[in-house]
Amino acid sequence: MASRNIPLFDVRKSAKNGLRLPVVVFVAVSLFAIWIFLPSSPTFPVANPDLLYQENDTLGHRVTNGSLRNTQIQSQDVPNDDKRTVEKNGSDDAGEQTEFDSANTVETDLEEDKSEESTPGKTSSEKTSDISEMTSELDNETEDRQKNNYNESNESREEQNTGMSSTEGGQKDGEQTMDDAASDLDEKFNGSKGSDSDMVDSAEKLNAEDSLDDVKQDNKEVNQNTKRVQQDHDKNSEKTAANNILEIQEQNEKLSQQDSKEQNYYTWKVCNTTAGPDYIPCLDNVYAVRRLPSIIHFEHRERHCPENGPMCLVPLPAGYRKPIQWPISRDKIWFRNVPHSELAVAKGHQNWVKVTGEYLTFPGGGTQFVQGALHYIDMIQNANPAISWGKRTRVILDVGCGVASFGGYLFERDVLAMSFAPKDVHEAQVQFALERGIPAILGVMGSKRLPFPGGVFDVIHCARCRVPWHVEGGKLLLELNRVLRPGGYFVWSATPIYRRDPEDAGIWKEMSKLTMAMCWDLVVIKKDKLNKVAIAMYRKPTSNECYDKRPQNAPPLCNKFDDPNSAWNVTLQACMHKVPVDMLERGSKWPEKWPVRLENPPYWLNEVGVHGKPSQEDFTADYKHWKDVVSHTYLNGIGVRWSSIRNVMDMKAVYGGFAAVLKDLKLWVMNVIPIESPDTLPIIYERGLFGMYHDWCESFNTYPRSYDLLHADNLFSSLKRRCNLMPVFAEVDRILRPEGILIVRDDVATIAEIESIAKSLQWDVIFTHSKDNEGLLSVQKTFWRPLDVETITSAIA
Repeated sequence: MASRNIPLFDVRKSAKNGLRLPVVVFVAVSLFAIWIFLPSSPTFPVANPDLLYQENDTLGHRVTNGSLRNTQIQSQDVPNDDKRTVEKNGSDDAGEQTEFDSANTVETDLEEDKSEESTPGKTSSEKTSDISEMTSELDNETEDRQKNNYNESNESREEQNTGMSSTEGGQKDGEQTMDDAASDLDEKFNGSKGSDSDMVDSAEKLNAEDSLDDVKQDNKEVNQNTKRVQQDHDKNSEKTAANNILEIQEQNEKLSQQDSKEQNYYTWKVCNTTAGPDYIPCLDNVYAVRRLPSIIHFEHRERHCPENGPMCLVPLPAGYRKPIQWPISRDKIWFRNVPHSELAVAKGHQNWVKVTGEYLTFPGGGTQFVQGALHYIDMIQNANPAISWGKRTRVILDVGCGVASFGGYLFERDVLAMSFAPKDVHEAQVQFALERGIPAILGVMGSKRLPFPGGVFDVIHCARCRVPWHVEGGKLLLELNRVLRPGGYFVWSATPIYRRDPEDAGIWKEMSKLTMAMCWDLVVIKKDKLNKVAIAMYRKPTSNECYDKRPQNAPPLCNKFDDPNSAWNVTLQACMHKVPVDMLERGSKWPEKWPVRLENPPYWLNEVGVHGKPSQEDFTADYKHWKDVVSHTYLNGIGVRWSSIRNVMDMKAVYGGFAAVLKDLKLWVMNVIPIESPDTLPIIYERGLFGMYHDWCESFNTYPRSYDLLHADNLFSSLKRRCNLMPVFAEVDRILRPEGILIVRDDVATIAEIESIAKSLQWDVIFTHSKDNEGLLSVQKTFWRPLDVETITSAIA
């Protein structure tokens, strides 16, 4: 008997080998009975399933998968402008009706054939031919149903992938119904039917000598077999139809799960954490902080990143609205954007911040300059004209910045201040600064080095920052010495300078010993009569002569193998690095005055550059490149309203060319050098810009909604080799403000991936372009937040 893996119509052709009519009849009826008892969906060996799809050009089939989406089905042979769309509602019933119609068709055919069998006047050969034709039709119908099921599965996949909305519509030209498709397949095999009939006629002639009794007996056997088959079919037809429906539903469920997985690759949820709208993954890891052996060095304020970066979105504060633009934002911000009033209560008398109706207002004061930052800034320069704000002094570090009013008012003097403070020492002080449009990051002087290279800040400032500089061999002050440029100044405004109570007097004594041992010169002590405070100003040496003359090597000099530029996750060392004295070495000379230093390559660039050219030539070419890009594309062609941009981050800055070109706009740029990139951050500082090291596989040390614009030049393609892009993009969403802009330059494949992720976040694509496998994408974040919630257990207090 035939194998189950052979199509039934192939078995049917074996009738030509019969020589006697009874054999022919018996074989035909037996095959029919076998077909009835076979599974409803026998496996057919199909060499090319796509050919079946093309032959069965059926657009009117719907296979439901239980989803709520509208679906659209389009044949390969129908033009794009001739599509038939259907409503998804009621598709379950339609799918079931298709299967029951098919079962009813089989039953109707059997009944008709049975009635024809009993019709008087038909000969034995005619009846045998009828049975053969009935078997052929059933074969064709089975084959047709299988092909229809195959096409329904393919069309269901097309519906999932298309994702377009559907409308009602009738059958159009070029479309086929199920009956049409079955008719096509029947016509394809008509030649087989004719040849079978001819073979039956030949067999009848060869057996003309058979007796009439034999023929009647054969007819009786045929009638009995047909009746038995009919009875068996009546019993199993309902069960077969139900099984077919079950198989279709199981198949559709699998397709639905697969397609749902593909479409939900970017499924977002809102982060549920104790920090709520202020969640910072690497600083709010409660699980890790609780397990610290000690917090004596403020380890609980340092970075403790979760093992896997969060893939959820930080919620917006209730009532959040677009931030007030600079320069108005320096003086007031929306209270609901940063709804914290604790600092206004604690420091209101010092003019840090006040709650004024729906605003938080900033009078410009601070603990050491209650009467305003501008007077304090001028007082510093008057005490030491060598400071020369905005010319000799361009980039400063403000330690323990408070709400960063000092840095905010230094913009009027062409000075950039990198302000930092720990999270939650004063509630949301850094968040206030960023909302105002003032540069600031979250950081602490604890057990690790600051994320800056050595010898880059022109001035370091500390106003009542309450840091115990003198303890543990002066470890924390030695860290400031590492990042301070030779010849740079440390401006210290604190009570030990002008108060004489035992505690302050003791601190001043210890501080004097430490700074002397570090070879810092005490340049001036200046008392501010208006604010009734005083400042002490120290200068770092420009040679190693003092180090060599010290009677004791304390604090000790660092090991010669200790790289002062190595700063990412490096433990603090209580030592000093020697001052560079070689005239071709960075730090041996002071940079050119601002703004000349911005455009000229540093004198100490003498190696091969990042892009493969000699370093100074590479620097110049990079600057020219960004001038062309910004002037020809960014300022006019990508839909960015630059007047609304204040806080900017270049996520992979290289030489800082992008920031340099934007110097005339009223904005500031945080230049980030990824830890896997060449260390070009000292060049950025030499130009009078600032930045920091960072690993983009982890969270950045800033509050949510900190930046108006993020710029990523060939960053994401390199990150894909190291980490999953989904947590990285969740971090991008976290630090970018609603209605903020992300500009991406990368290869075409990465651009397509980023665009897909951005769309899943409901961001608006405002510009995209590609050429020669290089792409440019500009997208804008919206206020959208998903409804589903994901609890971050490590961030629950």
